[in-house]
Amino acid sequence: MASPAGTRNECPIDAVLRLLMGPWTTYILYILRTQGPRRFGELKREVGGISAKVLTERLRMLEEARLVHRDYQATIPPQVTYSLAPRGAELNPMLDALKDIALRWQKEDSQAAAKQAAE
Repeated sequence: MASPAGTRNECPIDAVLRLLMGPWTTYILYILRTQGPRRFGELKREVGGISAKVLTERLRMLEEARLVHRDYQATIPPQVTYSLAPRGAELNPMLDALKDIALRWQKEDSQAAAKQAAE
């Protein structure tokens, strides 16, 4: 199909993959989907190795994409909780499939490396 001048045809999957490919993004989604709502400090500890700046950027990006819900409670001190939004939950079957592939490939690669080392 031809596209209007100046535009490019794009695979519809590209937009989703670009969103997920950012540093730490899939890990943040994984924590929220497996462990439920988390406060910022909890996420930072559970992700491990992520800076507060990068975690803030990732959470804002995921919130803007409507994958993560940010619940702000005007208490003293303010309480902010992050959870997987319905749109983010739609990714669960895809993320499960990717996890299965990743685990299978890790096993295959490990077996191939062991076989090569034995030769």
